[in-house]
Amino acid sequence: MKANITDITDQNFTQTVLEASQPVLVDFWAPWCGPCKAISPTVDALATDYTGQITVGKCNVDDNPDIPAKYGIRSVPTVVLFREGRVFEQITGLVNRGKLEKVIRNAINGQAATAPFVVH
Repeated sequence: MKANITDITDQNFTQTVLEASQPVLVDFWAPWCGPCKAISPTVDALATDYTGQITVGKCNVDDNPDIPAKYGIRSVPTVVLFREGRVFEQITGLVNRGKLEKVIRNAINGQAATAPFVVH
């Protein structure tokens, strides 16, 4: 895991995500998932570009089944942005950087989510 990416687990989820003082982008992924591997460099780049503004974490759904089940994650990759302990926006599937950045900017700037549950 890269230095600016937090490993999100069933055990640290509440403290790391729900109690965070800034928005948290969580990439729910699995090691066998091709689209997960394809979106990973984008998520890594966003973690670098938005350091200090958001926290970026990755949650391996195979190793941590409780949190994905609680939030209805049935497909990977799914990227969920949490703000103030709640789901701000959820995007499923391989999406481009621009879409993820728009969600991040909306959360940082206090704007409304564009579509809290988008499925591609």
